[in-house]
Amino acid sequence: MTPSLITRLCDIALKPDISAATQLITTRRICCVIAYQLDVIRCERRALRRQAGKLKAFLPFTRQAIADLEERAREHKEASRSGAQSALAGFGQSLMFDREGLAQALGFDRICDLLGVNPVHRQRAKTDGDTSLRGLAYLSQLEDSADRKSEEWGAGGPLYRACHAAMIRFIRECPEDQLPDPFAPGAQFGPKLPPTLSIVGK
Repeated sequence: MTPSLITRLCDIALKPDISAATQLITTRRICCVIAYQLDVIRCERRALRRQAGKLKAFLPFTRQAIADLEERAREHKEASRSGAQSALAGFGQSLMFDREGLAQALGFDRICDLLGVNPVHRQRAKTDGDTSLRGLAYLSQLEDSADRKSEEWGAGGPLYRACHAAMIRFIRECPEDQLPDPFAPGAQFGPKLPPTLSIVGK
């Protein structure tokens, strides 16, 4: 990632008379560039771990070399990775709450055009009620919906990855007593609550 590209995109996004469409396009492009940088760092770390894995065949003579490579993999470009992850999460938080009011300014069909949502998927999103920017990009993962999606956890379009980074940061930083319990009665993974019965008069 070249800082000059991010700076130019941010300059465009911060212009006072920018349209909502241009703002969404530049935000998506910035998130794309940041996500690409994170992918490059992850691939470089994976290559170092693979080198360490190849040396395991020669244990115990390569124990120190393996430890050195694994340490290098953990620390490889950590400042760049954590900064990029934080920036991506910041964009994601802004998108999740839609602080700029992009969904209202653009409307459902225009957002779908800008995010590359297929007409078939648009209809499904309307039926499911996922017509917000958060619903389309994160909950339904419809960004570039014609493309084949990776099954890897956290993979998706640039706006999805930004929202995902924001959710990960929220879960890590939120006090544990304030997080909902997914295994509580009536919650997603908890036991189902009995139906509420009422007497209907004649």
